[in-house]
Amino acid sequence: MPPLVSNYFALLCIAVVLCAGMLRLQSACGVSKQWARWLTVAGFVALWLPAGTANIPVVAYVRGISSDVSITLVALACFALFRDALPSFGDSEKTPVVVAVLAAAVLLYPMALGLGDWDPYRLGWGHPGMWTSLLALVVVCWLNGWRLLPALVALALLAWAAGLLESGNLWDYLLDPWLVVVACINCVKAVATRLARQLRQRAPDAFNAAPH
Repeated sequence: MPPLVSNYFALLCIAVVLCAGMLRLQSACGVSKQWARWLTVAGFVALWLPAGTANIPVVAYVRGISSDVSITLVALACFALFRDALPSFGDSEKTPVVVAVLAAAVLLYPMALGLGDWDPYRLGWGHPGMWTSLLALVVVCWLNGWRLLPALVALALLAWAAGLLESGNLWDYLLDPWLVVVACINCVKAVATRLARQLRQRAPDAFNAAPH
């Protein structure tokens, strides 16, 4: 892939992720769906406007801070932005994605930063062990009826094979720190929701058990 194409593709990926974040934030703030869409489109256009003394797009400055994002995160952002046009996935599909992302982060980042003698990042250069692990993960997902995680893996592999990003390492297509942050937030929300549900279920039982 020519460097200029991969450079603009990386900028587009960041812009898509930012727009998905804008849309989610507006939804949380109670902005109507129609207004949220128009504001998100306006935000996307604003990200490509030249700014600063370097006269480069705003999204390029964001890239200088955030670095490139993974194809996995971009795919999830696209599913959020175009949920009416793209296949929909239930909430049960999120759990294996969150578990896989957090497990991969625990495996990759501490060791890549020097914890231990083995560097799993080297597997991303086309090691057979990486391919075997991904194949096993996809098979387990299909057997359990999960479609989202295999779709994300497939998209990352296709992008890696096409060389769409500047990096040639498969890990950079599958995982990035921002994706890990999103997975952590979803994990905390899921635990908090489950605890709140359990507390609501126990409250009536405690009331009925109390002497009257």
